[in-house]
Amino acid sequence: MAKFAKPAKQAAAVMKQLQGDVVKSVGSVRNYEQALTTIADYCQQMKLPSLRAMSIDDAITYLELRGQIVGQKTLDLERQALQKMLHHVSKALSENSRLPVIKSEQQQVLKSRAYSERQVKIVAGKQLTSNSLATQLSYAAGLRAHELLTLARCNERSADKRPANEHKWAGRDGVLYTVQGKGGLIRQVLLPTKLAEELEQHRRSQPVTVRDREVNYLSRYNIAGGQRWSNSFSAASKRALGWSRGAHGLRHSYAQQRMYELQMQGLVRTVALETVSQEMGHFRPEITETYLR
Repeated sequence: MAKFAKPAKQAAAVMKQLQGDVVKSVGSVRNYEQALTTIADYCQQMKLPSLRAMSIDDAITYLELRGQIVGQKTLDLERQALQKMLHHVSKALSENSRLPVIKSEQQQVLKSRAYSERQVKIVAGKQLTSNSLATQLSYAAGLRAHELLTLARCNERSADKRPANEHKWAGRDGVLYTVQGKGGLIRQVLLPTKLAEELEQHRRSQPVTVRDREVNYLSRYNIAGGQRWSNSFSAASKRALGWSRGAHGLRHSYAQQRMYELQMQGLVRTVALETVSQEMGHFRPEITETYLR
């Protein structure tokens, strides 16, 4: 097996090809090289062959995962560095193509705040059926906008193996489904039985491919999701409440409600936080911590 070169050495080799004709500024060369060193380190951890060998899907997965822990400025820099490498070094990305712009989740949680159950009902009441159901599902299960497009029964798609403690969904009843979360990872989510029954009424006869933010998803249910639903939620919130905290605020609602429920059951805060983190598809409890403001 070939030895994996050190991340810094890989990044320097890529920048050697980019420096001059593609990247002229000394400052940009330095910034891109630092970004590519971080990305090469990720490749090593994920046992990818090398930085240069990253595919477009590998790059998007990296950016989605990275968006959970860094701000938008850092994420955009790393996207630009990856894009230049894919364009000019590996040639994996055609000249007229671009990597999708991934929104930093850290940025989202700093801007948005939780909605109360009553507020969610009022907002959902101002939406058409497809958008209204999506709003209720997001609130009930802490779903991201794009995850609504990926709902599937557990017998159709297995969840990826991730750490899970015995307290997941403690105190709640419902039906387990799976969604495709950040980085393409599949996790289980629990939907209240009534909402699951309503969801099944919108099941497509055949799955269809739905494109959202330049990414394709296999959709099994004819409900709203992604950017269109997010825009609908914000508009409905402004109509109903006079303001909007964004659809991502529903994940704040889920995190805060579940923390309250689990601590009322006697779980210490650290265990409750770990449990909610697993339910929401985060990689570290400290990411979930930001939703509790």
